[in-house]
Amino acid sequence: MRRLASLLLVLLPLGAAAQSDDFGLDFSLEAQKKINKQWNVSLEGEYRTRDNTKTSDRWAVGLSADYKATKWLKASAGYTLLYDNYKKTTYFSENDEAVIDGDADKGDPKFNYPTSWIARHRFNVSLTFDKKLFGDFRFSLRERWQYTYRPAQTVERYSYLRDKDEDKVVDGKGKNVLRSRLQVEYDKKGLDLTPYANVEFFNAWSLQKVRYTAGLDWKLSKQHAVGAFYRYQNVRDDDDDNEPNTHLIGVGYKFKF
Repeated sequence: MRRLASLLLVLLPLGAAAQSDDFGLDFSLEAQKKINKQWNVSLEGEYRTRDNTKTSDRWAVGLSADYKATKWLKASAGYTLLYDNYKKTTYFSENDEAVIDGDADKGDPKFNYPTSWIARHRFNVSLTFDKKLFGDFRFSLRERWQYTYRPAQTVERYSYLRDKDEDKVVDGKGKNVLRSRLQVEYDKKGLDLTPYANVEFFNAWSLQKVRYTAGLDWKLSKQHAVGAFYRYQNVRDDDDDNEPNTHLIGVGYKFKF
């Protein structure tokens, strides 16, 4: 555990490096069951914070299954229930009627959606190709199609122009994303520590965001493992989620039975 604590002390200053970016923490628990040589099933829970760790950002629970087709190819599919802490402020654009009529200026706040918890359903299928190269270095490419659906619901918002609260019916909405992740890890036989680094691209007709991650997995025994990582997420064109650029430090525990 001293090694894991030392890693967190190294990663922590990186998370606070940029004042204009957000910083959060990510905690996860995973239980994995090996059915046979080809099949594995997993159940995972996650809790995440934002606003410099002051605000709960997300609870999530997911179920997935992996199939090892060959030594270098793995297929997987999964479902995740997301429970997001949603908060957003919108602003007037030059095409808004109020701006055209002179009742508001471009860039003035338009609506404020106070904190509310919103459920979303996420489905994914993936193919992962991996191979050892240059000795004990393992390279992998994962291509994942992800579909997220937000059911229709009524939320409360504040109108700056009318100076009052009002109800807004938010229509149901689905979103498709292709996630491409390239990863390298040092996978030496007999070594309990596995450092890794990866970069992941999110595409939905345009490049939405890029994630850069560096971490370390530590195998404590045949059944128990822990891990820690540092991640920087650079948002390019993702106004639907209204996310800022984010520094994230994560800690996870995995149990195999």
